[in-house]
Amino acid sequence: MALGEFDLIERYFKRPSVSRALSPSRNTPHADVALGIGDDCALLQPRPGTQLAISSDMLVEGRHFFPDVDPATLGHKALAVNLSDLAACGAKPLAFTLALALPRVDEPWLAAFSRGLFALADAHGCTLIGGDTTQGPLNICITIFGEVPVVAGKSQALLRSGARASDDLYVSGTLGDARLALDALCGTIQLPAEVLAQARHRLEQPTPRVALGLALRGIATAAIDVSDGLLGDLGHILKASQCGATLDTSSAIQLIASRGIESWLSGRFDIEKKLQNQLNWVLAGGDDYELLFTAPASAQAAVMQAARSSATPVTRIGRMDAEIGLRLVDTNGQPVSGQFASFDHFA
Repeated sequence: MALGEFDLIERYFKRPSVSRALSPSRNTPHADVALGIGDDCALLQPRPGTQLAISSDMLVEGRHFFPDVDPATLGHKALAVNLSDLAACGAKPLAFTLALALPRVDEPWLAAFSRGLFALADAHGCTLIGGDTTQGPLNICITIFGEVPVVAGKSQALLRSGARASDDLYVSGTLGDARLALDALCGTIQLPAEVLAQARHRLEQPTPRVALGLALRGIATAAIDVSDGLLGDLGHILKASQCGATLDTSSAIQLIASRGIESWLSGRFDIEKKLQNQLNWVLAGGDDYELLFTAPASAQAAVMQAARSSATPVTRIGRMDAEIGLRLVDTNGQPVSGQFASFDHFA
């Protein structure tokens, strides 16, 4: 007997651990969820003195992921990209909804997808509270809800608009590995199997930097997650904060850190071509889902403590300037030229 829409939801996406009590004071791991899956609406009960942070992301087959992607890793990434938005806002994850279009009911696929989805959700205490399913081309849309405290009437959310001239510019983790994997999977380059496996893991199973985002509240002046490319996303901070920046490309290209990539690059390209590839992958690659943020120079020790407490490496890659515009320089402060276009769905 074919599995129907509501049986599909019941079997793969409705979980008994979600509280069905209407009393928000119930002491459960999901106390902020007063009512979950099963009614026309879910009910969230934010704690007093907090704001809701809300973000949506859509993943479309052929546009955001390959048709042969492992469904468990796809479930992970579908939620990870939304958690990354909460991280950039300094928001604690609460709950999410899932809208899922499926070409057909494939139970092994659904079992693996939901397993990957819920493994990451459980790791961040984030509850599935509703959504929709329909038949159609494979399309995944998640809306996520988080909370940020309000202290003395002021939101503690990290925004893109708070950077100031002379702030330091930082990025978490590593950059460029996802773009390297994408180039290999598209046939632009050929990678050894072990190098491709390392890079593909970064493409398909990014790590949302939620702990770092929480640790940076009250320290960072602005933040954004790196989804479309470092320079493109930095541009959003510059526009919102109405200032410029100088970026040290020598520091940035050191962020390609997958094992085997450096030796592979050195054995395949001359120095000039190697550098150009590194710059393209790091500056315009996208799909990294690291945090790009600014902080006062006087807060360097606090930034490093936030990095340690969240077990997340961070690297200073530049500074914010009063002069509008972006300047790329090398380790000697000399200008670096080149065209580094970040991803745009409609470009």
